[in-house]
This record gives sequence, structure tokens and C-alpha cells, in this order.
Amino acid sequence: MVRQLDGYSVTSNNVLVDIIIQEDLDEPVPLYVMSIANISDTTKIILEKIRQEFIAHMDTQSIQDAEEKHGVDQIKNQFDKEIRRLLKKYFPDANQETEDMLTNYLIEENLGLGKIEILLSDPNLEEIVVNSSQEPVWVYHKKHAWLKTNVKILNEARIRHYSMSIGREVGKEITTLTPLMDAHLKTGDRVNATLIPISSRGNTITIRKFAEDPWTITKFIKEGTISLAAAALIWLAIENELSILIAGGTGSGKTSMLNVVANFFPPNQRIISIEDTRELVLPNTLHWVPMETRLANPEGKGEVSMLDLLMNSLRMRPDKILVGEIRRQKEAEVLLEAIHTGHSVYGTIHANDAEEVVTRLTNPPIEIPKPMISSLGLIVVQNRNRRTGKRRTLQVAEILPTGDANVLLQLDAYNDQLVKIRDSESIMEKLHLYTGMTPDQLSDNLKQKIRLLKWMTLQKKEEVNEIGLIISKYYRGLLTEELEEE
Repeated sequence: MVRQLDGYSVTSNNVLVDIIIQEDLDEPVPLYVMSIANISDTTKIILEKIRQEFIAHMDTQSIQDAEEKHGVDQIKNQFDKEIRRLLKKYFPDANQETEDMLTNYLIEENLGLGKIEILLSDPNLEEIVVNSSQEPVWVYHKKHAWLKTNVKILNEARIRHYSMSIGREVGKEITTLTPLMDAHLKTGDRVNATLIPISSRGNTITIRKFAEDPWTITKFIKEGTISLAAAALIWLAIENELSILIAGGTGSGKTSMLNVVANFFPPNQRIISIEDTRELVLPNTLHWVPMETRLANPEGKGEVSMLDLLMNSLRMRPDKILVGEIRRQKEAEVLLEAIHTGHSVYGTIHANDAEEVVTRLTNPPIEIPKPMISSLGLIVVQNRNRRTGKRRTLQVAEILPTGDANVLLQLDAYNDQLVKIRDSESIMEKLHLYTGMTPDQLSDNLKQKIRLLKWMTLQKKEEVNEIGLIISKYYRGLLTEELEEE
């Protein structure tokens, strides 16, 4: 028995592709089934004949050799003429639009990354995984988590060829002697590849897609990732220059939360972001300078580390500093020193709860003296339920003067709600000190922020630049009507 769970269309190089997510009782996970929508079955048969004729004229090895010598884009242009000649032979009456579409379809089938190119065009996918030629390609879907696709790579040689093509485009190498590769595509997508025999079942490719349409606070609220009250508290902390560390395991949504946190930045401050791989997308209303680290070249020269960029950023007059991930002692020391010298700092760290964050910061390899941690304002912990695929804010904690974490909000996993478990001992005092507001005034300010967040969510204000503009209007006192309306 097969049941459809979802369905939509994507366009890849003018080729319309239907996507069906379906549940099959004989399959352990739901299936991601893609099919070319605007090409009939009869046309596909003829196109397969054209493809075989093209391959016979220019065998697969010759195509791969040409790609390696000249690059994919140049070869696509070269083979465009040959494919169009074959199309005119079989489809003499096709108009220009149809000819262009069929040409793109055949080029995608034979050059570049093949059907993986179509998967890369689906904005609903976060991860694309090739495990071997013996099993289908897997994808991680934003809504449906891990899915098995109806796409298979012909053989191990083709997977290896894809890896080498990706590496060549960005100046990386993957060979029998260097069978592991980390690379970043020009589109911002991150790629990891491994070769046999290191990956014993087959050659692998893992592509983490760059989020062109990033997560925003209203999307988080709509999906139930965070509550209105927690979002308002984070916003109040950011508005008043408190630093925040975001923790969680791999794939829990740490970077997505860092992107969401940046929605609340005021437009009159300079923001420097530092990442190993460019993943953040901040509102265009902000004064933002994104920076990336760089690995050394094959001769071991030219490396630009996270620490290099951190030290340099302090000379760029930043108001806020975003750090992709804190891993080493010196990085943590520089960040905490930046907080002590008047900068607001926002970063991510691998840890499963607030207490573990303190443990990681105060033990090797980071080993920061515990009292230094008290300069942080909040710890926000993200969690992903691997069974359901749901991402949730697990905890929001303040840091006490002792350097210990005091959890204020915690996820009730059974009821899927973020609930208050204790009162603040520190952050409200800090906010009173910085703002002069009484507890009642701070409570009213939080309620006002909740009303605006609720209004934005109900009005479906979900695009990052749109939210940036609304937040900037809020800071300028231009949203009175919206707040009264809500």
C-alpha cells in the first residue's frame, strides 16, 4: 500500500520536475520520487535513444576526460551543438523553448552531476547523500527528514568522477593517495567525499546545501521550534547587548538558530561574522561584513584561521561578532575578552545541554576559568529528535556570576512545549542595570515583543529581509499601529 504524504514541483535548468513524497508499507522510510513533468513517456523514450546515440558518438570516458581537461561549463557549451543537432533530427518541429528545455534535460543526464543537479534545485532539501552505487541516493528533507530517492548512480566510477569534478571546480584533489575531500561549491554548498577502500561499501558524496532561503524567527515559531516567550526573551537580551552561546549536537539547528538570532540585530550596529563555511544569511538592512576562514594550499601556505579572523575583527570596530563554532581555548579566550571590552558576541558550540556547555568551556581543550564565563548572558540549546526529525529549542539558560548555568525554560518533550521551570537570578538584574527598567516594565517590554512576534507570524512575514525591515522599524518606534492591532 502506497500513501502520498506530500507533493510539489521544482524547476532545474528550465526542466519542470514533479516531486512526490510517499509512504510505502514495504519500505522502512518514506520515498522521494522525482519525475520530469513536462516530458511525455513517448518523448522520454526518444530522448533515451538520442542519449544513447550521443554516448555512442562520444563515449562516457571521452566525456569524462573532456570534463577533466576543460571543465564542465566549457564542455556543456561544446556538446550543446551536438545535442541540438540530434534533437532536430528526431524533433524537427520543436520550437525554440522546447528545444532549449530538451537540451538542458539531456545535458543534465550526461554532464555535470546528472540527476543530483535536480536534487540541488529543490529548496526543501538540506542534505544529499550518495552512499554507493548499490543503493539509491538519500536526502534530508526539511519537513520529512531522511528519505530514500528513486535516483541511483550507475557505478562507482561515476561517483568517483563526480567527486573529482567537484574538487577540480574549487581547486581540491581527491585520489587514491588522498581519498578524503572537504570542499565548498561556488554556490555555498558544502561537500564531503570519500573513496574506496576508505569507505568500504562504495564511494560516497555528502552535500550539505547552502540555505538561500534561511530560517527566520517566524518560521521557527510557525514550526514549533521555539515559543513566543523564549523568542521574546532572546530578543530582549540581544537588544540590550547581552551575549548568547547556542549549543546542540550535529544537525540540531545551531547555525539556523544563530541566523534567527541575527533577525533581532539593530541596523545601526556593525556586525562581523566569522565562519569556516559561509552558512549565515542576515537581513540586508544590517551593516554586515561576512568573513570565511581559508585552508592552507598544498604547500602548506596561505591558511587563514578562525583565530586570525577573530583577532582581525576586533580591529574592524564591530558592535556584534558572530562566530560559526567555538572549538579551541584561544578562540574562547578572545571571544570572552571581546565581551569584556564591550562587544556583543554570538556563537555556537557542540554540547547537548546548558550544564554540558559550562563543562566543555571549563575543561580541556578549551579550559576557560569558570568566573570568566559569567560575561555570557544566555545559553540557548537546540535539539533534534532523530526519530521524528523535529528540531526544538531544548533549553534557555542564564549564566550566574559563579559561571554556572541556571535553566529558565526547558522543553517538555512529551507535550512538545517549552515551559518555564524557574525564575531568573541574574539576567533580569543585568537588564535592570543596563536599562533602568523595573521588573514590571521589563515584563511589559517582553509582552510587547510577544505581540509583535505573534503579529509577524500570523501575517506570514517569513522572508529574512522583510523581517529585518520590520525589526528596524520597531527600533525606530514606527510599529505602534501593528502592536495596537495585535
